[in-house]
Amino acid sequence: MIARVWRGWAPAATADDYQRHYETEVAEHLGRVPGFRGARLLRCADGDEVLFTSVTYFGSMDDVRGFAGEDPDLAVVEETARRALSRWDERVSHHEVAVDLQGS
Repeated sequence: MIARVWRGWAPAATADDYQRHYETEVAEHLGRVPGFRGARLLRCADGDEVLFTSVTYFGSMDDVRGFAGEDPDLAVVEETARRALSRWDERVSHHEVAVDLQGS
């Protein structure tokens, strides 16, 4: 399994807008991608901004390409997200999931 990790920052005033976008539009898009295995959106205060870290899980790098296109390291940042965020990573990182612990 592959974990795709990306970060974006939002002003406090629009942070909830970004989170809603992730919960709705991003979730809908990802749900249609073959090989999508799940996602987590992490949120924390970072000075005057809110830092979001998105971790999405795919079965393989081919599945990642199905989502991201031919350059899988390029971030996918939709227009709605661009309006809510002040800045974001243009590139993402991919990691092989070595251990997957599930809690109850």
